[in-house]
Formats: sequence, C-alpha cells, structure tokens
Amino acid sequence: MVMPSLKEIREMVITAFFPARCPYCNKVIYRTECGCKDCLKKLPEYSYKRYAWGGYLCAAALPYENNYAKSVRRLKFGNRGDFAKPLAAQMVQAILEIHEGVAFDVVTAVPMHKTDKRRRGYNQAELLARECAAMLQLPYAELLEKYRRNKPQHETKGSDREKNVRGVFRLLNREETSGKRILLVDDIITTGYTLGECARILKQGKCADIGCAVVCTVVENRFE
Repeated sequence: MVMPSLKEIREMVITAFFPARCPYCNKVIYRTECGCKDCLKKLPEYSYKRYAWGGYLCAAALPYENNYAKSVRRLKFGNRGDFAKPLAAQMVQAILEIHEGVAFDVVTAVPMHKTDKRRRGYNQAELLARECAAMLQLPYAELLEKYRRNKPQHETKGSDREKNVRGVFRLLNREETSGKRILLVDDIITTGYTLGECARILKQGKCADIGCAVVCTVVENRFE
C-alpha cells in the first residue's frame, strides 16, 4: 500500500475543512475546477462589450443576474476570496475577446479605502486583478489610492454617481504609469463612473492607453 505524501495529506485536510465550491451555485467541487459541470455548461458563449465613463472600453465576462450576481456578492460580502480565481478565469476570456490584439503592460485594480479594506479583509477588485495578471503573465501594480471615503455607488442614483466618485482617488506613482498600457479591473460595471474616474486619474500619469475589465455587467445596460 502506497502511503500519501505530506503534500497529499495537506491537500486532503484542506479539502475536508475548507472545501472548494462552485462560485455560481456554491456546490462542493475539486480545487482544480473553476465551477461545477452544470454551471460551466451554462456560461454565456460571448463576452459583453461596455464602455466606462469617458469612453474607455470595458470587457465584461458575465451578466449581473441570477447565480452570476450571487457569485460576485459572495466574493465581496461572503468572505469567499477564493472565488476570485475562477471568476478571473472568465474575465481573461472576455479580455482576450474584447481587447483583442491589445498588449497591456500592467494590471491594476480600482482601489478600496483602507478603512473599508480593513473591515472586509481584502479588496475584491485587487484579488481579481492579481489573478488576471497571473493568467495573462503580466505584472500587477497598485497605481491608485482611494484616499477619501464616499457612499457605496449602489446607494446613489443617476448623475449622483458621477459626483459620488469625483475626487476620491489619486495617483500613487507617475513613473509607473508613464507610457504604459494599463488594464484596469473591477468587479461590476453599472454606469461606469467608478472605472471612468479611475481611468481619468490614471491618464494624469501620462499612460499610453487604458482598457477595463470586470466580472459582471448589469443586465439593463449590457451590450453584446
């Protein structure tokens, strides 16, 4: 009888106490899988093309509805940071499709205020951005800081959303943005004001180009 290695024992213990779950339906799956077979079969065949405020092209992997919306909410509010990897895998497909031919130099994320990040334990956009960067074999860099707290965007409506994000972000290092083609990542796009404001600030750093990517786009504003 062949005894399992220490690595295999460790994996069995982790699986037993912290099982991997499908990000869409929450069923237990193998740690190497991006979702259960049923959910993977139902994934959209095409990505969604959106534009952030200011005209920045954004690739969205999934519509913000049903189990896809639940997956993002679990990532954000359900302490399921491990969902970032399978969701980023869907994002990468959308990025390659919507931003076809664009050679990005660096990946960054929409930042979270330090108070909110401390309370949640992580910035979900950063987790997604780091996973996308690894899959695309690109460096990840923190290029922006959210130095002022504001109301959550889902608590504001219409044009108030633009006002709500004005003046809350700032550039961290101009030298890291100058001449670079930047992929800016967030979890959801609705009106696109948050991504647009972040892109506006990045432009102050003399970057060459900015593209955006998210997991989900709201249904009423989706474009195929």
